[in-house]
Amino acid sequence: MTAPASTNEPSDSARINGVHHLAISTADIKAQIEFFTDVLGAELVALFWMHGVPGGWHGFCRLNDRCSVAFVQLPANADIEAKQGVTHAGSGAGASAPGTMQHVAFRVDSVEALLSMRDRIRSRGVNVMGHIDHGMCQSIYFAGPEGLTLEVATSEALVDPRAWIDPEVVELAGISADELDRFRNPAAYTGEGGSVAQPPIDPSKPQMGYSQRALEAMMGMSDADVTAGASFADPPVKI
Repeated sequence: MTAPASTNEPSDSARINGVHHLAISTADIKAQIEFFTDVLGAELVALFWMHGVPGGWHGFCRLNDRCSVAFVQLPANADIEAKQGVTHAGSGAGASAPGTMQHVAFRVDSVEALLSMRDRIRSRGVNVMGHIDHGMCQSIYFAGPEGLTLEVATSEALVDPRAWIDPEVVELAGISADELDRFRNPAAYTGEGGSVAQPPIDPSKPQMGYSQRALEAMMGMSDADVTAGASFADPPVKI
């Protein structure tokens, strides 16, 4: 059931290779930090005014040296109603609006670590369901502050797509044989040294939620001007 790990991937290949941070909106950043540090054992490593966003706070809790869970507290967040089945799924099987976070699963290295995490979470008075064996992973499920649906999971082996890509679901999703082959084997691309020009704004492509005027202004700037004008590299505390 295992698939061999790739050993010939170029180090500069233009593909994603992990999660740098997952950002979660909050109206109570202190409560989120309390939960993720005490209940889940993550380490607070950053808490600062959000760069370029008036009134915004940004917090980061370290999961490992390359991955964090982050929180964004904006003044307007408290005025947005949380509604299960719309903004929040409520469970790992619940519905929520397209594009919202249905749930997030954090990783541990073994079943033993998974059970230890279950102990830790329960020792803080938080209810946990599982563990559940999904075949490709084993998981526990629980809730976080402000209606978060959370999971901790572990996999003993790499997922073998031959066993876990169901032909029936492929057909129901409208995926052709050629498309499936393309999805399973994404085209290699190593970049062009950062020289590709900004394409014209195309309404058929995903766009950030700015006004058309702001979008045109930002996308019309040179990359160098964006870097020079929008970067905030200095930490809030000088050490």
